[in-house]
Amino acid sequence: MPSIHSPSHPGQILDELYIKPHHLTITEVAEALGVARKNLYAVIKGEYSISVEMAFKLSKAFDTTPEFWLQAQLNFDLARGYKESKNIKVKRLIKDDE
Repeated sequence: MPSIHSPSHPGQILDELYIKPHHLTITEVAEALGVARKNLYAVIKGEYSISVEMAFKLSKAFDTTPEFWLQAQLNFDLARGYKESKNIKVKRLIKDDE
């Protein structure tokens, strides 16, 4: 199993690299993105994942790419999945010797 570090949630990246350095408020960003303030706040707090639509909105608002935001979400989800995978019990269907 690969060793996976704990990458930041994309909401934390949004807050630390884009919102705070540019002295933006959550209300300003939410209005610019056309999303509810409470939903943006939930993204920033890591309670909501970045959707494809949100990735496109963020890419247009902050001159990034949707791939940047979706890759950040994927990295976060995979790291969490690796940590939780030890609790997943399934029956192996294909054997190594086949």
